[in-house]
Amino acid sequence: MKKLLNTLYVQTQGTYLRREGETVVAEKDGEVKLRLPIHTLQGIVAFGNVMASPFLLGLCAERGVCVSFLTESGRFLARVEGPVSGNVLLRLAQMRAYEDKAKKGGIARNFLIGKLMNARNVLMRRIRDHGPSVLLANAVEKIVDVLRRVKDSAPDAERLRGLEGEAGAVYFGCFNELLVAQRESFSIESRNRRPPLDPMNALLSYLYTLLAHDCRGALEGVGLDPQIGFLHEVRPGRPSLALDLMEEFRAVLVDRVALSLVNLKQLWPKDFRRSETGAVTTTDDARKTVLVAWQKKKQEVVSHPFLDEKVPIGLLPHLQALLLARYLRGDLDAYPPYMQK
Repeated sequence: MKKLLNTLYVQTQGTYLRREGETVVAEKDGEVKLRLPIHTLQGIVAFGNVMASPFLLGLCAERGVCVSFLTESGRFLARVEGPVSGNVLLRLAQMRAYEDKAKKGGIARNFLIGKLMNARNVLMRRIRDHGPSVLLANAVEKIVDVLRRVKDSAPDAERLRGLEGEAGAVYFGCFNELLVAQRESFSIESRNRRPPLDPMNALLSYLYTLLAHDCRGALEGVGLDPQIGFLHEVRPGRPSLALDLMEEFRAVLVDRVALSLVNLKQLWPKDFRRSETGAVTTTDDARKTVLVAWQKKKQEVVSHPFLDEKVPIGLLPHLQALLLARYLRGDLDAYPPYMQK
């Protein structure tokens, strides 16, 4: 079993990362703030004005530690990694599956089934824990209807994207019902991004960025090309397969972390700021709170329904990437999406 390693998130502006033997050293104003052995890391994510020495980047490339650079608000800028060492035969199988319309649609359909089942389960859990809600019950019924059409429809990626959009509108149309505290400050009218226009959307966008980083790393770790997706359209520079893989985890991982932070009052309206353009971003202190909650969530242990093993949540993207690779190699009859009970 793969070991869950740490991801180092650096958001203190003006931090300088350098190499010291086999150790990553973080300095601020000439003072050492942190030392971490390179073998304990699977990735480094730097937000905003964070610099890294060429020697550290070289060490990370040699050890397979990906270094990602993002803006302060979490928009992706660049990624530094070593030579791709994935199995070329697996990538050829991935390309053949992409070019096979039926196979491509079948994989896309299973990604979407995982997403819809998990969204449904999040809504049903809210009903179970906090009592009946007509709005949530209606949303569950509509999502189940979309799920039925997804299962019954021909495996066509374009049609599936349309059904995904329909289900997404239903899910976020009742999202405010999942708030049990601070509803007035964190309610949303719809899912918006680029830029997010309210605190909840800003929080979700930030967390989705973290999830995308983990999914991309998981795919590359098993030898798959994160650019060649099946549900999301392929575009230059777009990690389409990482976006596909994310769909299974949006509701059960990101959305639940975001809701917990608000419902438990670990975040407040003062933790967000609005620019002159209307864009909403999180404050430095809020991002620290989010990162701590994210890392803690990834340490939780769950039972994987297909593998029947107990694993940390942080390993789920890796396990799903591994199952996709096994399907593409012909070891499985179909790709089994992750569906949390």
